[in-house]
Amino acid sequence: MKYFVRLGARTIEVEVLGGAVRVDGQTLDAHLAGVPGTPLHNLLLGQDSWTVAAQALEGVGQWALGVVGERVEVEAVDERTQAIRALTGKKGGPGGGGVVRAPMPGLVVRIPVTEGQRVPAGAGLVVVEAMKMENELKAAHAAVVLKIHVAPGSVVEKGAVLVTLGSVEPSN
Repeated sequence: MKYFVRLGARTIEVEVLGGAVRVDGQTLDAHLAGVPGTPLHNLLLGQDSWTVAAQALEGVGQWALGVVGERVEVEAVDERTQAIRALTGKKGGPGGGGVVRAPMPGLVVRIPVTEGQRVPAGAGLVVVEAMKMENELKAAHAAVVLKIHVAPGSVVEKGAVLVTLGSVEPSN
């Protein structure tokens, strides 16, 4: 599985290959094990060993990592999320508005939201079945559902607009 990890302005491509990872073209042996009951993980990467604290943040794929006494915020998304963002024109980071498009042709099986509903980042918006697999499309950011363009049972083509989202206005 391929991931895209954003550190500040730099994006690093990471491909997980079983007991190894390929980072920007370089392959390294890798093993990650969580420490039960803690946010800590032991990471063996090549010849180096690290203890990493990981805390999920508000946005989809957003993480705060603690390594060697330093805190770093990163965003890590898989190929599918990256493709969905490319189709919707959405980038990572804060925001809210935009449209959610079908990443592949399929059948709409569920829509767990309603028009006018406020949704947090990561909330499921539409479930599309393709090749007997259900794909839940999620909100990249906190938003308001402005318009639902499909209904359960709808057959959609790749790129079809499914849901229009609006920015969440700050409450005073």
